Amino acid sequence: MVRQLGELENDIMTRVWQWNRPVTVREVLKDLRSEREIAYTTVMTVLDKLYRKGWVRRERAGRAYRYEPVSSREAYTAALMNDAWATSDNPAAALVHFFGMMSPEQREWLRDALRVAGADTEETRAPEAR
Repeated sequence: MVRQLGELENDIMTRVWQWNRPVTVREVLKDLRSEREIAYTTVMTVLDKLYRKGWVRRERAGRAYRYEPVSSREAYTAALMNDAWATSDNPAAALVHFFGMMSPEQREWLRDALRVAGADTEETRAPEAR
């Protein structure tokens, strides 16, 4: 089961995912300070916790560490969605409700994803494509 990231963990991981390269505490700190007051030790502690939880890997760079993501934001999001779905007593009904909340654009993304995953069937195609 994937634990949802806390607010500060998510803010830090968002940067790590977006930059898509090894980053230092100082780089993350500088960017976060454009939005809030935050201490170097706070960012260092959160990155260390993310490392211990398996979200980032690190390698030494002089006296500091460089951190990079272990997996993508998309993989994290998919794991959260799967965990949420697995908690339902009626997964089919949960999916029906979820699909009902989707915009037409999101449903098109779902159809595209099903095609990419090889699950494209007559039922998953848009009515105009049948």
